[in-house]
Parts: sequence; C-alpha cells; structure tokens
Amino acid sequence: MKKYLIFAYSLVGYILSIISLSFLILWVYPWEFMPFNIDVPMMSIDINPVLINTGLLLFFGLQHSLMARSFFKDGLLKNLSHAVKSATYSVASSICLVMIFYFWQPIEGYVWNFQNDLVFWSITMLYIIGWLSALVATFIIDHFELFGLHQGYRVLKNLPEPKVKFQANFFYKYIRHPIQAGTLVGLWATPSMSYSHLLLSVGMTIYVLIGLYYEEKSLIKLFGEEYKEYMKTTPMLIPFWMRPT
Repeated sequence: MKKYLIFAYSLVGYILSIISLSFLILWVYPWEFMPFNIDVPMMSIDINPVLINTGLLLFFGLQHSLMARSFFKDGLLKNLSHAVKSATYSVASSICLVMIFYFWQPIEGYVWNFQNDLVFWSITMLYIIGWLSALVATFIIDHFELFGLHQGYRVLKNLPEPKVKFQANFFYKYIRHPIQAGTLVGLWATPSMSYSHLLLSVGMTIYVLIGLYYEEKSLIKLFGEEYKEYMKTTPMLIPFWMRPT
C-alpha cells in the first residue's frame, strides 16, 4: 500500500507542477483570453504593490533554495524516500507559484508598450520560442525525472535508482542550461513590459543566476573533471558566447 501512496503523491506533485507552470507561461503574457494576468490581479490588496510582490518573490526564492539544499533534503527530510522528497518539492513549488498568481499586484506604468503589429508579433514569437525551448529541454534530460514522477514510478515497480551519467545532447551541446535560458527569454519577451512585469523578470533572473551558481557547484561535485571540461567549451546561457579565459 505504501508504494502506491508514494506513487500517487508523485503523480499529484507532477500534475500540480505542470498546471502551475503552464499557468505561469500564460500569466506573464497579455493574452486577451486570460481573465487574470501579471497586470490584472486576481485580488486587489491595499498595500504597496512593490512590497507585496517583492515579498512573494523572496518567499518563492527561499522555498526553492532551502528545499534544494542538502541540509534540508538530508537533514529535515532524511527519513523520507527520494521519491517523497521530490514530490514534496514539486508540491511546495506549485503552492508558491499559486500564491504569486493570487496575490501579485499590478504596478502603474510601462517600461515599453509596443503597438506596432510587426514588433508585437516578433516579440510574441520570441516568447513562444523561449518557453517551447525550455519545455523541449526538459525532455532531453528526462522530463518525468525532473518533476519527480519517475522517482515515484521506481518505488511502485521496486526499481533501483539509475546510475547518473553525464550527457550533453541536442540543446546541451550549445548551452549548459537551456531550460533556464528558455525561461528567461519567456519572462523578458513581452510587447508590454509593465513595471510589475519588470519586477518579476528581474527577481526571477536574479534567482536563476544564483541557482545556477550553486547548481554548477553540485554538478562539478557529481561529475568532476568531465563537467569542468564541459564548462570550458560550452557557454552557460547564451549560445556561441564564451567568456575569455
């Protein structure tokens, strides 16, 4: 019975992740069919929007950072299986995103607001390409493992944890972190950059860069010299652009 509950929990975590991330992709863009978006609040709050939005971003970053650290996974959650840890991370991350959707407040004014059809649709295509690239990149490295579903399936089928092997296929031949790169493009590529959207984009960019700093340390620890050599030949986020050594 326990293994079925763990798999069910993993499935719930996966579904919540997909729903919340799909809503995020739609929420950050001014689609007319969306009743709510980053500039149209679900709930109006009579408090300084900068304070509320900054607090939501800090809470999101804190949850992601703390739950990804070894002291949390191997300390507070040390008695739980790997599958339960992964599912818990997915559920908590989804809750944080829902809080951002629900409590996020618009800030008056725009950094840019393009009305020209050519510019509008060019930026829209960039937005679509960014998010689509991030999605495809998740399948290149194992989409279901990334969101915790494979871990639950292995428990259900009594399968051992697979041996981790370093690979750099498709997008990963050109940049080390295509998921994050696509996400950043999707966050910044908008024909209407309000100050509210700017705050989200800046906050998420800072979080991504900090997260990549620690992720690279973990990958070096996991793969050693193989990953160090990969870093020397492959840029982090921008294809064909390398820092001079």
